[in-house]
Amino acid sequence: MPVADRVRHGGARAGDTAITTPTPDTARARALADELREVHRRLRAALDLALDADPDDLDADPARDPLLYCWGFCAALEGHHRSEDDRLFPLLLRAHPDLAPVVGQLRQDHRMIDHLLGSLREAIRSGADADERARHLEGVAAIMESHFRFEERRVLPLLDALDPGDVPEPHELYGPLA
Repeated sequence: MPVADRVRHGGARAGDTAITTPTPDTARARALADELREVHRRLRAALDLALDADPDDLDADPARDPLLYCWGFCAALEGHHRSEDDRLFPLLLRAHPDLAPVVGQLRQDHRMIDHLLGSLREAIRSGADADERARHLEGVAAIMESHFRFEERRVLPLLDALDPGDVPEPHELYGPLA
């Protein structure tokens, strides 16, 4: 019977393992997976805003400008990937050297997404119409979603096991949206 059940039912027995409260460091390490999920959620929401922005509203309030949404989304996604490449992935590889093929695939995805974002930026600079901008955004969305799902499946379970003393601040691992 688990210790928690024995507490309710009359106390622990010799040899039982006590339930401990996580320290701030271990709680922080355990929160890493949740933080990455939240960054991915925010990037998905930013992409949705860019996709849903009214393409005919170019002269509207800047807070609703579809081009501003596109630029903001591009900057946020690039910052996220740069932080992962520079900080998160080396940290994971030190703890899990066998993860090298997975990290290699994730970095390859980052390069592909960077290329797609570059094409989107060029389309915006050259005055592409709303349909062309939407095609670029939809291409980014497809690769980004596949990448996020792969990353969440392969990396999230490992984040909570990282040594809390080695873990930098979330924005250093995940970029400006953390």
